[in-house]
Amino acid sequence: MMTDSNKKVTFPDLGVSPEVCDAIRRLEWSSPSPIQREAIPAGLTGADLVGVAQTGTGKTGAFLIPCIDRLGEGRGLQVLVLCPTRELAQQVCDDATALLARPGKKVAGRVASIYGGVGYDLQVKALQNGFEIITATPGRFLDLMAKGMVDFENLGTLIFDEADRMLDMGFRPQIEEILKKIRGKRQTMLFSATMPNGVHDLASRITKNPIWIEIAKSGTKADGITEFVYSVKPDMKTPLLLHLLESEEWTQVLVFTRTKSGAGILQKALSRQGILTGALHSDLNMKQRTRALERFTEKSVRVLVATDIAQRGLDVDGISHVVNYDVPSDPEDYTHRIGRTARAGTIGTAVTFLASNDLGVFKSLIYHLGRDLGKVSLPEFDYIGSSQLTGENKSKSSRSAGGMGSKNADELTDEELRALLGG
Repeated sequence: MMTDSNKKVTFPDLGVSPEVCDAIRRLEWSSPSPIQREAIPAGLTGADLVGVAQTGTGKTGAFLIPCIDRLGEGRGLQVLVLCPTRELAQQVCDDATALLARPGKKVAGRVASIYGGVGYDLQVKALQNGFEIITATPGRFLDLMAKGMVDFENLGTLIFDEADRMLDMGFRPQIEEILKKIRGKRQTMLFSATMPNGVHDLASRITKNPIWIEIAKSGTKADGITEFVYSVKPDMKTPLLLHLLESEEWTQVLVFTRTKSGAGILQKALSRQGILTGALHSDLNMKQRTRALERFTEKSVRVLVATDIAQRGLDVDGISHVVNYDVPSDPEDYTHRIGRTARAGTIGTAVTFLASNDLGVFKSLIYHLGRDLGKVSLPEFDYIGSSQLTGENKSKSSRSAGGMGSKNADELTDEELRALLGG
């Protein structure tokens, strides 16, 4: 079933049952997103699906709503959702739990999340007790399969969420092993933000006569995102961020750094200035990461400094700004990062700090994105500052600036920057 993307439709219009619609209303999902308008009716028929849509467009609801609407009770594992990260697996688990909630009824015992970095006991118990929906990372789920803990007899739906990321992270062998154990007729859904050759081949092989739905081309952004680029010396990034955080409009801020050490250093620097700041990266254990995300979600911290571990699967309402403290090397990483704001039809701002040592990466980024990100300057900010670069680093920065002499990125004129970037 295809719907007119310009028509005002509701979840009941898509064939969603009254009980599930009630849960959706409690979640305050006002109307179906474009991917939901296309995927939900198709999913309710039991057809295989391949969905391509940018981050923040409601892909999770697109596959969970039809699964939950078709869910039977007390029959063991019926829906398996494979995710690339622990954070995403837990987020999908939370959304499924909310969609299953009914006034006066218990949801406990129906949904569980399985991932590495924590003990096995509760996860084994969930499988033994016949939980109906499992969200899992491939590695830990395969471990439990090898121990004979998984019964696929009643599995009706297999879902791959963020399939491109799973392959990027090297999960293909685990995926293949899981697929070998799943026999019989099932509905298969694969959702991805992009469709590179590897994902396309996987989708074609594991689905049967699928309905293909593509809402947006790779690299596009949500309509509500405004993008800015601030050119700045490498040693002035933190002062610039502190200056921007003085604005009351910067309410909930997600900052991406390239490295774990960089995230830790920046988090401490912001905290020393009295800014409530958390950190999210792979050097932290699962308990620490979960707590950091909870505090950010609860708005008990204003700023969350993260590596790309948070670019997917982090679904937090009200993120006003995303900051690329370091320019991402991959255009898809950029798209996923900025997709943490302006979710579900809201508005948000994405800011990128452009230092001289990132000019080459930035040029490649805008070439692949196919759009100008817009260089802006703050007249009131002291871009000069006191340089802390060593002679060696200054030399590297000059060379990275592509022949613009000894200038740092903040010192380039608009004309020079356009010339450097081929514009």
